[in-house]
Amino acid sequence: MTETTEFELVSPARLLMSEPVEMVVVPGVEGDFGVLPRHAPMLSTVRPGVIDVYKGGQVEQRLFIAGGFAEVTEERCTILAEEAFPLTEVSADDARARLDAAREDLEEAETDMAKGRAAQAVVVAEALSRAVGG
Repeated sequence: MTETTEFELVSPARLLMSEPVEMVVVPGVEGDFGVLPRHAPMLSTVRPGVIDVYKGGQVEQRLFIAGGFAEVTEERCTILAEEAFPLTEVSADDARARLDAAREDLEEAETDMAKGRAAQAVVVAEALSRAVGG
């Protein structure tokens, strides 16, 4: 039997996944990192991108994450996401519309705080667009 590690993905809206996996590849801010059973403990900030979940020696599921934090122990990988959902839930048209709206919000932002939030929304929307091939 293949060794597994427990993977949990939690967003503010819901628990998206909590199950044993062979490996998970996470988009860390310093580059993608893979988590296997008995991984060295670590904490990482997660950038907008795609999480690949491996089972049966292949990618079983792809999940988009808008950013967050990952905690890795020898037994588990837990990701607390700002926003996350299965990549299959978004079309290229949806991603393009989200990017267009984010860019418009950035152009219309008047305060530094609004500009910062809008700029981050553009980064997330660009990552989503790349992920769905849009």
